[in-house]
Amino acid sequence: MGKMDWVNEEINLLKESGRYVPIRTLQTSQGAWVKIDGRKLLNLCSNNYLGLANNPEVKKAMHDAIDAYGVGAGAVRSIAGTMEIHIKLEEKIAQFKHMESSLVYQGGLLANLGTIPALVGKDDLVFSEELNHASIIDGVRLSSAKRVVFSHVSPPDLEEKLKTERSTGKRALIVTDGVFSMDGDIAPLKEEAELGEKYDSMVYVDDAHGEGVLGDHGRGIVDHFKIGDKVDVEMGTFSKAVGVMGGFVAGRKELIDYLKQKARPFLFSSALNPGEVAAVMKSIEIMEKDDSLLKKLWNNSDFLKEKLNNLGFNTGKSKTPITPVIIGGEKETVELSKSLYDEGVFASPIVYPTVAKGTARIRLMPSAVHSREDLKYAGDKFEEVGKRMRLI
Repeated sequence: MGKMDWVNEEINLLKESGRYVPIRTLQTSQGAWVKIDGRKLLNLCSNNYLGLANNPEVKKAMHDAIDAYGVGAGAVRSIAGTMEIHIKLEEKIAQFKHMESSLVYQGGLLANLGTIPALVGKDDLVFSEELNHASIIDGVRLSSAKRVVFSHVSPPDLEEKLKTERSTGKRALIVTDGVFSMDGDIAPLKEEAELGEKYDSMVYVDDAHGEGVLGDHGRGIVDHFKIGDKVDVEMGTFSKAVGVMGGFVAGRKELIDYLKQKARPFLFSSALNPGEVAAVMKSIEIMEKDDSLLKKLWNNSDFLKEKLNNLGFNTGKSKTPITPVIIGGEKETVELSKSLYDEGVFASPIVYPTVAKGTARIRLMPSAVHSREDLKYAGDKFEEVGKRMRLI
Protein backbone atom coordinates (compact mmCIF):
# COMPACT_ATOMS: atom_id res chain seq x y z
CA MET A 1 0.00 0.00 0.00
CA GLY A 2 1.15 3.51 -0.77
CA LYS A 3 1.38 6.05 2.03
CA MET A 4 -1.37 8.20 0.46
CA ASP A 5 -3.86 5.38 -0.24
CA TRP A 6 -5.87 6.48 2.79
CA VAL A 7 -7.07 9.51 0.79
CA ASN A 8 -8.98 7.30 -1.68
CA GLU A 9 -10.43 5.32 1.23
CA GLU A 10 -11.71 8.53 2.85
CA ILE A 11 -13.25 9.72 -0.43
CA ASN A 12 -14.97 6.37 -0.94
CA LEU A 13 -16.38 6.54 2.61
CA LEU A 14 -17.81 9.99 1.85
CA LYS A 15 -19.43 8.69 -1.34
CA GLU A 16 -20.88 5.59 0.35
CA SER A 17 -22.45 7.66 3.14
CA GLY A 18 -23.95 10.23 0.75
CA ARG A 19 -21.68 13.01 2.05
CA TYR A 20 -19.59 13.53 -1.07
CA VAL A 21 -20.82 16.81 -2.55
CA PRO A 22 -20.07 17.64 -6.21
CA ILE A 23 -18.58 21.08 -6.80
CA ARG A 24 -20.17 22.84 -9.79
CA THR A 25 -18.27 25.28 -12.02
CA LEU A 26 -20.07 28.45 -13.13
CA GLN A 27 -19.42 29.66 -16.68
CA THR A 28 -21.09 33.05 -16.23
CA SER A 29 -21.21 35.87 -13.68
CA GLN A 30 -23.28 35.50 -10.51
CA GLY A 31 -26.95 36.23 -11.07
CA ALA A 32 -30.47 34.85 -10.83
CA TRP A 33 -29.60 32.43 -13.65
CA VAL A 34 -26.16 30.97 -14.37
CA LYS A 35 -24.61 28.63 -16.92
CA ILE A 36 -23.08 25.34 -15.71
CA ASP A 37 -21.94 22.54 -18.04
CA GLY A 38 -23.37 24.59 -20.91
CA ARG A 39 -26.86 24.61 -19.34
CA LYS A 40 -28.85 27.56 -17.98
CA LEU A 41 -29.89 27.00 -14.36
CA LEU A 42 -31.83 28.98 -11.76
CA ASN A 43 -29.25 29.93 -9.13
CA LEU A 44 -30.57 29.45 -5.59
CA CYS A 45 -27.40 28.89 -3.59
CA SER A 46 -25.33 32.05 -3.96
CA ASN A 47 -24.80 34.50 -1.07
CA ASN A 48 -25.16 37.40 -3.53
CA TYR A 49 -28.20 38.70 -1.58
CA LEU A 50 -28.53 42.11 -3.24
CA GLY A 51 -27.19 41.20 -6.69
CA LEU A 52 -24.20 43.53 -6.28
CA ALA A 53 -21.61 40.97 -7.49
CA ASN A 54 -22.42 41.92 -11.09
CA ASN A 55 -23.71 45.47 -10.59
CA PRO A 56 -22.52 47.86 -13.35
CA GLU A 57 -21.68 50.70 -10.91
CA VAL A 58 -19.66 48.33 -8.72
CA LYS A 59 -17.79 46.93 -11.75
CA LYS A 60 -16.97 50.45 -12.98
CA ALA A 61 -15.61 51.42 -9.55
CA MET A 62 -13.28 48.41 -9.69
CA HIS A 63 -12.08 49.30 -13.20
CA ASP A 64 -11.41 52.91 -12.20
CA ALA A 65 -9.44 51.85 -9.12
CA ILE A 66 -7.30 49.46 -11.16
CA ASP A 67 -6.47 52.32 -13.53
CA ALA A 68 -5.48 54.51 -10.57
CA TYR A 69 -3.79 52.02 -8.21
CA GLY A 70 -2.95 48.87 -10.21
CA VAL A 71 -4.15 45.33 -9.60
CA GLY A 72 -2.34 44.48 -6.35
CA ALA A 73 -1.31 46.22 -3.14
CA GLY A 74 2.15 44.63 -3.37
CA ALA A 75 2.84 44.27 0.36
CA VAL A 76 1.37 43.63 3.77
CA ARG A 77 -0.50 46.54 5.30
CA SER A 78 2.13 47.17 7.98
CA ILE A 79 5.02 47.61 5.49
CA ALA A 80 4.05 49.20 2.17
CA GLY A 81 0.60 47.78 1.38
CA THR A 82 -1.62 50.44 2.95
CA MET A 83 -2.95 52.69 0.17
CA GLU A 84 -5.14 55.71 0.71
CA ILE A 85 -8.05 53.72 -0.74
CA HIS A 86 -7.79 51.24 2.17
CA ILE A 87 -8.06 54.12 4.66
CA LYS A 88 -11.07 55.57 2.83
CA LEU A 89 -12.84 52.20 2.99
CA GLU A 90 -12.13 51.83 6.72
CA GLU A 91 -13.53 55.31 7.34
CA LYS A 92 -16.60 54.46 5.22
CA ILE A 93 -17.24 51.21 7.15
CA ALA A 94 -16.95 52.94 10.55
CA GLN A 95 -19.41 55.62 9.44
CA PHE A 96 -21.84 53.04 7.95
CA LYS A 97 -21.72 50.86 11.08
CA HIS A 98 -21.89 53.83 13.50
CA MET A 99 -18.63 52.66 15.13
CA GLU A 100 -15.49 54.68 15.92
CA SER A 101 -13.11 52.81 13.64
CA SER A 102 -12.65 49.70 11.51
CA LEU A 103 -9.99 47.39 10.11
CA VAL A 104 -10.19 45.65 6.73
CA TYR A 105 -8.96 42.07 6.28
CA GLN A 106 -8.52 39.96 3.14
CA GLY A 107 -11.58 37.84 4.00
CA GLY A 108 -14.22 37.24 6.65
CA LEU A 109 -12.56 34.02 7.77
CA LEU A 110 -9.28 35.89 8.23
CA ALA A 111 -11.07 38.61 10.21
CA ASN A 112 -12.08 35.99 12.79
CA LEU A 113 -8.74 34.15 12.71
CA GLY A 114 -6.88 37.44 13.14
CA THR A 115 -9.03 39.19 15.72
CA ILE A 116 -10.05 36.54 18.26
CA PRO A 117 -6.46 35.46 19.16
CA ALA A 118 -5.53 39.14 19.56
CA LEU A 119 -8.32 39.63 22.13
CA VAL A 120 -7.85 36.54 24.32
CA GLY A 121 -5.05 34.10 25.16
CA LYS A 122 -4.27 31.05 27.29
CA ASP A 123 -5.27 32.66 30.60
CA ASP A 124 -8.63 33.82 29.23
CA LEU A 125 -12.09 32.45 28.45
CA VAL A 126 -14.26 32.38 25.34
CA PHE A 127 -18.00 31.77 25.70
CA SER A 128 -18.89 30.47 22.23
CA GLU A 129 -22.35 29.79 20.75
CA GLU A 130 -22.76 26.11 19.88
CA LEU A 131 -23.67 26.80 16.22
CA ASN A 132 -20.91 29.35 15.57
CA HIS A 133 -19.25 29.38 12.16
CA ALA A 134 -16.11 27.27 11.58
CA SER A 135 -13.96 30.42 11.34
CA ILE A 136 -14.94 31.42 14.89
CA ILE A 137 -14.18 27.92 16.17
CA ASP A 138 -10.77 28.02 14.48
CA GLY A 139 -10.08 31.53 15.80
CA VAL A 140 -10.82 30.33 19.34
CA ARG A 141 -8.51 27.33 18.86
CA LEU A 142 -5.71 29.62 17.69
CA SER A 143 -6.16 31.84 20.74
CA SER A 144 -5.42 28.99 23.23
CA ALA A 145 -8.16 30.43 25.47
CA LYS A 146 -10.45 28.03 27.31
CA ARG A 147 -13.61 27.52 25.27
CA VAL A 148 -16.99 27.27 27.02
CA VAL A 149 -19.84 26.42 24.64
CA PHE A 150 -23.33 27.73 25.42
CA SER A 151 -26.60 26.45 23.96
CA HIS A 152 -28.02 27.83 20.73
CA VAL A 153 -29.93 31.13 21.14
CA SER A 154 -30.09 30.59 24.92
CA PRO A 155 -29.17 33.61 27.10
CA PRO A 156 -30.17 31.63 30.25
CA ASP A 157 -27.59 28.95 29.44
CA LEU A 158 -24.99 31.62 28.65
CA GLU A 159 -25.63 33.23 32.03
CA GLU A 160 -25.34 29.86 33.76
CA LYS A 161 -21.96 29.28 32.10
CA LEU A 162 -20.80 32.82 32.96
CA LYS A 163 -21.78 32.35 36.61
CA THR A 164 -19.87 29.07 36.82
CA GLU A 165 -16.77 29.88 34.76
CA ARG A 166 -16.18 33.65 34.57
CA SER A 167 -14.08 33.91 37.74
CA THR A 168 -11.48 31.45 36.38
CA GLY A 169 -10.25 33.67 33.52
CA LYS A 170 -8.53 37.06 33.30
CA ARG A 171 -10.27 38.40 30.20
CA ALA A 172 -13.46 36.91 28.77
CA LEU A 173 -15.10 37.08 25.35
CA ILE A 174 -18.68 36.22 24.40
CA VAL A 175 -18.74 35.38 20.67
CA THR A 176 -21.70 34.55 18.45
CA ASP A 177 -22.86 34.55 14.87
CA GLY A 178 -25.47 37.25 14.26
CA VAL A 179 -27.41 35.29 11.64
CA PHE A 180 -26.81 31.53 11.67
CA SER A 181 -25.87 30.55 8.15
CA MET A 182 -27.45 27.08 8.04
CA ASP A 183 -30.73 27.83 9.85
CA GLY A 184 -31.31 31.53 9.15
CA ASP A 185 -32.27 32.35 12.73
CA ILE A 186 -30.96 35.38 14.63
CA ALA A 187 -28.89 35.57 17.82
CA PRO A 188 -30.62 37.19 20.84
CA LEU A 189 -27.76 39.68 20.80
CA LYS A 190 -29.36 42.31 23.05
CA GLU A 191 -29.65 39.86 25.97
CA GLU A 192 -26.17 38.42 25.29
CA ALA A 193 -24.65 41.91 25.22
CA GLU A 194 -26.32 42.77 28.53
CA LEU A 195 -24.76 39.63 30.03
CA GLY A 196 -21.40 40.83 28.73
CA GLU A 197 -21.81 44.03 30.75
CA LYS A 198 -23.01 42.14 33.83
CA TYR A 199 -20.12 39.64 33.81
CA ASP A 200 -17.28 41.87 32.58
CA SER A 201 -16.96 40.07 29.24
CA MET A 202 -16.24 41.53 25.81
CA VAL A 203 -18.98 40.93 23.21
CA TYR A 204 -18.10 39.94 19.63
CA VAL A 205 -20.62 39.30 16.83
CA ASP A 206 -19.89 37.74 13.45
CA ASP A 207 -22.49 39.38 11.23
CA ALA A 208 -21.45 37.86 7.90
CA HIS A 209 -25.06 37.04 6.95
CA GLY A 210 -26.53 40.17 8.55
CA GLU A 211 -24.58 42.72 6.50
CA GLY A 212 -26.88 44.14 3.84
CA VAL A 213 -29.80 42.09 5.21
CA LEU A 214 -30.70 43.32 8.73
CA GLY A 215 -30.95 46.83 10.16
CA ASP A 216 -31.49 50.23 8.56
CA HIS A 217 -30.26 50.06 4.94
CA GLY A 218 -28.57 46.74 5.77
CA ARG A 219 -26.34 48.02 8.56
CA GLY A 220 -26.57 44.66 10.32
CA ILE A 221 -27.68 43.03 13.56
CA VAL A 222 -26.22 45.64 15.93
CA ASP A 223 -28.25 48.35 14.22
CA HIS A 224 -31.26 45.96 14.07
CA PHE A 225 -31.28 45.74 17.89
CA LYS A 226 -29.98 49.34 18.43
CA ILE A 227 -27.18 48.17 20.76
CA GLY A 228 -24.09 49.84 19.28
CA ASP A 229 -22.90 50.93 22.74
CA LYS A 230 -23.03 47.35 24.09
CA VAL A 231 -21.11 45.41 21.38
CA ASP A 232 -17.32 45.65 21.47
CA VAL A 233 -16.45 44.01 18.15
CA GLU A 234 -18.65 43.84 15.07
CA MET A 235 -17.20 41.59 12.38
CA GLY A 236 -18.50 41.25 8.84
CA THR A 237 -17.69 40.15 5.33
CA PHE A 238 -17.77 41.78 1.89
CA SER A 239 -18.32 38.52 0.00
CA LYS A 240 -22.05 38.08 0.60
CA ALA A 241 -24.54 40.96 0.36
CA VAL A 242 -21.75 43.42 -0.49
CA GLY A 243 -20.93 41.21 -3.49
CA VAL A 244 -17.12 41.47 -3.55
CA MET A 245 -14.36 39.99 -1.34
CA GLY A 246 -12.79 40.75 2.04
CA GLY A 247 -13.82 41.20 5.64
CA PHE A 248 -13.61 43.68 8.49
CA VAL A 249 -13.98 44.31 12.18
CA ALA A 250 -15.35 47.54 13.65
CA GLY A 251 -15.10 48.87 17.19
CA ARG A 252 -13.37 51.48 19.34
CA LYS A 253 -10.43 53.41 17.90
CA GLU A 254 -8.02 52.00 20.48
CA LEU A 255 -9.06 48.42 19.64
CA ILE A 256 -8.40 48.91 15.92
CA ASP A 257 -5.02 50.51 16.66
CA TYR A 258 -4.16 47.48 18.83
CA LEU A 259 -5.22 45.01 16.10
CA LYS A 260 -2.91 46.75 13.63
CA GLN A 261 -0.04 45.73 15.91
CA LYS A 262 -1.27 42.21 16.71
CA ALA A 263 -3.56 40.66 14.07
CA ARG A 264 -1.53 38.15 12.08
CA PRO A 265 -3.40 38.33 8.72
CA PHE A 266 -2.88 42.11 8.81
CA LEU A 267 0.83 41.70 9.58
CA PHE A 268 1.70 38.66 7.47
CA SER A 269 -0.53 38.61 4.36
CA SER A 270 -0.69 41.10 1.51
CA ALA A 271 -3.41 43.73 1.58
CA LEU A 272 -6.76 43.49 -0.18
CA ASN A 273 -6.43 44.49 -3.85
CA PRO A 274 -7.33 48.13 -4.66
CA GLY A 275 -10.00 47.15 -7.21
CA GLU A 276 -11.78 45.05 -4.59
CA VAL A 277 -11.55 47.90 -2.07
CA ALA A 278 -13.17 50.35 -4.49
CA ALA A 279 -15.90 47.89 -5.40
CA VAL A 280 -16.73 47.36 -1.72
CA MET A 281 -16.97 51.12 -1.20
CA LYS A 282 -19.33 51.48 -4.14
CA SER A 283 -21.56 48.66 -2.87
CA ILE A 284 -21.79 50.33 0.55
CA GLU A 285 -22.66 53.65 -1.14
CA ILE A 286 -25.46 51.91 -3.07
CA MET A 287 -26.80 50.35 0.15
CA GLU A 288 -26.65 53.71 1.97
CA LYS A 289 -28.40 55.61 -0.80
CA ASP A 290 -31.32 53.28 -1.49
CA ASP A 291 -32.91 50.34 0.34
CA SER A 292 -35.07 49.09 -2.56
CA LEU A 293 -32.79 46.06 -3.12
CA LEU A 294 -33.08 45.19 0.58
CA LYS A 295 -36.88 45.39 0.43
CA LYS A 296 -37.01 43.22 -2.70
CA LEU A 297 -34.75 40.63 -1.03
CA TRP A 298 -37.17 40.31 1.89
CA ASN A 299 -40.27 40.21 -0.35
CA ASN A 300 -38.72 37.44 -2.43
CA SER A 301 -37.70 35.55 0.71
CA ASP A 302 -41.21 35.71 2.20
CA PHE A 303 -42.76 34.56 -1.08
CA LEU A 304 -40.44 31.54 -1.45
CA LYS A 305 -40.84 30.42 2.18
CA GLU A 306 -44.63 30.62 1.97
CA LYS A 307 -44.68 28.59 -1.27
CA LEU A 308 -42.44 25.84 0.16
CA ASN A 309 -44.33 25.70 3.46
CA ASN A 310 -47.65 25.38 1.63
CA LEU A 311 -46.21 22.40 -0.26
CA GLY A 312 -45.36 20.73 3.06
CA PHE A 313 -41.58 21.25 3.14
CA ASN A 314 -39.88 22.00 6.47
CA THR A 315 -38.09 25.37 6.31
CA GLY A 316 -37.06 25.33 9.97
CA LYS A 317 -37.04 28.46 12.14
CA SER A 318 -35.46 30.92 9.73
CA LYS A 319 -36.10 34.61 10.41
CA THR A 320 -33.98 35.83 7.48
CA PRO A 321 -33.81 35.21 3.71
CA ILE A 322 -31.76 32.05 4.33
CA THR A 323 -34.26 29.29 3.54
CA PRO A 324 -33.30 25.78 4.67
CA VAL A 325 -35.36 22.94 3.20
CA ILE A 326 -34.67 20.29 5.83
CA ILE A 327 -34.89 16.72 4.50
CA GLY A 328 -32.98 14.85 7.23
CA GLY A 329 -31.38 11.92 5.41
CA GLU A 330 -28.12 12.67 3.64
CA LYS A 331 -28.56 10.37 0.62
CA GLU A 332 -32.10 11.69 0.03
CA THR A 333 -30.86 15.28 0.25
CA VAL A 334 -28.05 14.71 -2.24
CA GLU A 335 -30.51 12.92 -4.54
CA LEU A 336 -33.02 15.80 -4.25
CA SER A 337 -30.30 18.29 -5.17
CA LYS A 338 -29.27 16.21 -8.19
CA SER A 339 -32.89 15.83 -9.36
CA LEU A 340 -33.48 19.58 -9.03
CA TYR A 341 -30.27 20.19 -10.98
CA ASP A 342 -31.55 17.92 -13.75
CA GLU A 343 -34.74 20.05 -13.79
CA GLY A 344 -32.82 23.32 -14.08
CA VAL A 345 -32.57 24.42 -10.41
CA PHE A 346 -29.09 24.87 -8.90
CA ALA A 347 -29.55 24.22 -5.15
CA SER A 348 -26.64 22.57 -3.34
CA PRO A 349 -27.04 19.94 -0.59
CA ILE A 350 -25.71 20.71 2.91
CA VAL A 351 -24.75 17.58 4.85
CA TYR A 352 -22.71 16.52 7.91
CA PRO A 353 -20.26 17.85 9.13
CA THR A 354 -21.54 21.27 7.97
CA VAL A 355 -24.82 20.47 9.77
CA ALA A 356 -25.63 17.82 12.38
CA LYS A 357 -26.35 14.26 11.26
CA GLY A 358 -30.03 13.76 10.53
CA THR A 359 -30.58 17.43 9.59
CA ALA A 360 -29.28 17.39 5.99
CA ARG A 361 -30.89 20.06 3.86
CA ILE A 362 -31.01 22.09 0.69
CA ARG A 363 -30.20 25.68 1.66
CA LEU A 364 -31.91 28.17 -0.64
CA MET A 365 -30.69 31.75 -0.93
CA PRO A 366 -33.23 33.99 -2.69
CA SER A 367 -31.87 37.37 -3.76
CA ALA A 368 -32.97 40.81 -4.91
CA VAL A 369 -32.22 39.87 -8.53
CA HIS A 370 -34.68 36.98 -8.63
CA SER A 371 -38.01 37.74 -10.27
CA ARG A 372 -41.32 36.44 -8.95
CA GLU A 373 -41.44 34.15 -12.00
CA ASP A 374 -38.03 32.71 -11.06
CA LEU A 375 -39.28 31.81 -7.59
CA LYS A 376 -42.54 30.34 -8.92
CA TYR A 377 -40.42 28.16 -11.20
CA ALA A 378 -38.36 27.01 -8.19
CA GLY A 379 -41.51 26.18 -6.20
CA ASP A 380 -42.98 24.21 -9.11
CA LYS A 381 -39.81 22.15 -9.48
CA PHE A 382 -39.63 21.46 -5.72
CA GLU A 383 -43.24 20.26 -5.89
CA GLU A 384 -42.62 18.07 -8.91
CA VAL A 385 -39.43 16.44 -7.59
CA GLY A 386 -40.65 16.31 -3.98
CA LYS A 387 -43.75 14.34 -4.97
CA ARG A 388 -41.76 12.05 -7.24
CA MET A 389 -39.37 11.26 -4.35
CA ARG A 390 -42.29 11.03 -1.87
CA LEU A 391 -40.83 13.78 0.32
CA ILE A 392 -44.15 15.66 0.39
